[in-house]
Amino acid sequence: MASVKLTRVIEKMKLENLTPDIDVTTHRIMLAEVNRPALQLAGYFEHFDATRLQIIGYVEYTYMENMTDDEKRDIYDKLLSHEGIPCIVFSRELQPDEIFLEIARRYQVPVLSTNKSTSSFMAEIIRWLSVKLAPCISVHGVLLDIYGIGVLITGESGIGKSEAALELIKRGHRLVTDDVVELRKVSDDTLVGSAPDITKHFIELRGIGIVDVKALFGAVAVMDTQQVNMVIRLEEWDKDREYDRLGLEESYTEYLGNKVICYTLPIRPGRNLAVICESAAANHRQKEMGYNAAQELYKRVQNSLAKRRDEEDE
Repeated sequence: MASVKLTRVIEKMKLENLTPDIDVTTHRIMLAEVNRPALQLAGYFEHFDATRLQIIGYVEYTYMENMTDDEKRDIYDKLLSHEGIPCIVFSRELQPDEIFLEIARRYQVPVLSTNKSTSSFMAEIIRWLSVKLAPCISVHGVLLDIYGIGVLITGESGIGKSEAALELIKRGHRLVTDDVVELRKVSDDTLVGSAPDITKHFIELRGIGIVDVKALFGAVAVMDTQQVNMVIRLEEWDKDREYDRLGLEESYTEYLGNKVICYTLPIRPGRNLAVICESAAANHRQKEMGYNAAQELYKRVQNSLAKRRDEEDE
């Protein structure tokens, strides 16, 4: 099961550790969901998911302030004794009382603090954890940002994916990853691609070797992650195969259960892959904005035929 080290969460979210004597390197977060233990502070522990990251906001904090010391010791002990609590985060730089810290140390539950508001911190941590803990697979291909559209270029090794990517980068588009693409299912509608740390920002060109895109073209030529909006599959030109020339019917491919629109491009000498990929991305963006060129052509043909029939009837 995927997990994230608590040390990475602390570093990413810039959290302050209020219990430095607790070893946080052994704690991991398994779930992207979070919990505000309001009902638990009131004594209701049915259906309490202790394995979630726990957040204490201003409402919970003021409730805790109004409890007596005996009530605090009783409720805090019941709360913090639950096995599997990865940590407890106080928002708005709120400071827990000494009783809370004492019991947290007893049960080795890290207590952290953030200066962000409760809502903004929850939104940020859920979004980040959703990406890090999402189901992940690795596929062979190149992922680029073309006009804001995440384009995954696939095909057999040596067919020209990296060369097309390099030309697209020179034309002002951005590289996410070459050769190996890590795909994560963030939601039922969203796939996010990223590069393995080892190969990040590198492109392999046969006959030349490894090229550092960030060093050659600058930071504006690369990005760390991008949603996969469409797939372009490159294949050798087959003169006996019938290729789609209108685009009225769309084809899809599937990754991790998510369907992504897919175009198959036949490769032959003289075809400019970079321009074709640019056109495919722009056309896809146009479709998302409500305009479909193939459907518009079909309507014009139908109207022309109807007009011709009317003229013949007259």
